[in-house]
Amino acid sequence: MGSQLNTKIATACAGCKITTVRLILGDQLNAQHSWYKSQDHSLLYVIAEIKEEASYVRHHIQKVCAFFAAMQHFATALKSAGHNVLHLTLDDTADCKDMAALVAQICEQCCATAFEYQQPDEQRLHQLLSQCLLACEKHCYSTEHFLLEPEEFDSYITPAKHNRMEAFYRKMRKRFNILMREGKPEGGEWNYDSENRASLTKSDLSAIPEPLCFANDVGSALARIKYHNIATIGVAQENLLWPVNRRQANELLDYFCDYCLPLFGRFQDAMTSQSPHQWSLYHSRISFALNTKMITPRLVIVRALAAYNRGDSDISLAQVEGFVRQILGWREYIRAVYWQNLNTYHRQNILAAKRGLPQYFWTGKTKMRCMAHAIGQSLDTAYAHHIQRLMITGNFCLLAGISPDQVDEWYLGIYIDALEWVELPNTRGMSQWADGGWVATKPYCSSGNYINKMSDYCKGCHYDVKKKVGDGACPFNSLYWSFINRHVQQFSRIPRMTMVYSNWKKKDKSEQQAVLAQAANYLDNIESL
Repeated sequence: MGSQLNTKIATACAGCKITTVRLILGDQLNAQHSWYKSQDHSLLYVIAEIKEEASYVRHHIQKVCAFFAAMQHFATALKSAGHNVLHLTLDDTADCKDMAALVAQICEQCCATAFEYQQPDEQRLHQLLSQCLLACEKHCYSTEHFLLEPEEFDSYITPAKHNRMEAFYRKMRKRFNILMREGKPEGGEWNYDSENRASLTKSDLSAIPEPLCFANDVGSALARIKYHNIATIGVAQENLLWPVNRRQANELLDYFCDYCLPLFGRFQDAMTSQSPHQWSLYHSRISFALNTKMITPRLVIVRALAAYNRGDSDISLAQVEGFVRQILGWREYIRAVYWQNLNTYHRQNILAAKRGLPQYFWTGKTKMRCMAHAIGQSLDTAYAHHIQRLMITGNFCLLAGISPDQVDEWYLGIYIDALEWVELPNTRGMSQWADGGWVATKPYCSSGNYINKMSDYCKGCHYDVKKKVGDGACPFNSLYWSFINRHVQQFSRIPRMTMVYSNWKKKDKSEQQAVLAQAANYLDNIESL
């Protein structure tokens, strides 16, 4: 394999005096980057599949295939545009320890005088590339993707404390003049979230749009993954449904604006198992394309606002504001929180959660219908929307006291859009409250009542959502009150939790004891739920 890599490097350098090697990571597929404005054959662009990058956690098989396919498409597009590109597969890099080792080998063989790379979004790669020792000069560039640059984070986010996302979002709206009219929010309100919490009725199910899916042949990627013994999870698809190039990403964005955005906000928290399109609903599903930078947040916002402002548009302000808040607000906010707490976030576990992740997170085989559906969908498609992640699987992990290290690893691996910068604060912060409130003002937890309100999962479930104790009682009910009881010191002073503790105190001692005993029994037998 080493000779194969050397041959490929030599071929890429043939006929050119390479002075600079430029590395493009798998999540840096931004065709609009200033790097590509002109052709210079003294530059060698490197795009490489590395086993270490594909296996530092067990990723979903569709996720690995999607990255490999998108990288190959990007390499082909750069070559077609006249750039000098070295695209390496797992077959070529099999003997390389990691990305730094590959870079060193290429720079040495090309006799390059400079190595250039774009700022990685993840701490792991940031450290690897910034600390790698090379005989040539080294330069780091912006990815030119996000709305905020790292040097601006101090003005928006204070480390190791709660920073209100709403305040962040309003500053961003003002700064970029989005949905603003003469310095004030369009419509007179900053946030229309209260209008976007509807569940789906029977009559709503037939109107859910069929999702736009692609059929990208990833057979060769699947063969390489198998040959190089990369451990994965989930169901493989030889014809991958996810976008793997800029054209497909734009098609998916257009489809969302035309067919999904009119009801996106209204049903963004809804869940169902009664529609053939239950996994997609009205969600955009552009997060993989965004996080790999095939499309930019600016483009996404511009297109959504253009759809909203069309003369014949049936998109209300509440719908477009809810979507803009996800892109302009939440996505940029989470990234800033990640980088501002770079060296401490991984260690946060304020609730001292330590239970192991149950086996059914890897199989979907559980009697809890909501969990079986959310996990099964994730294994099938490498996707679940935010409420499934937060209030089904995340809620269960929080209530059961699952180790945030194991929760992080599962979320980072299973979802196609999961990169550490976005996964870690969302999981350890928003979902598991392990950061003690750096992201969320209260723990996002609920009993079975919320799940029953926002979904049809409870119908036909083995467990009875109306029962707290006894045979067949919904596990979420007793686990919720057990969680509330054991963390009274952390939560009782949180204003948004006052009513919860008031309701708990109103229960007589015998009822409390019965609920806690039920929860203890379920936790002792968590693998059989």
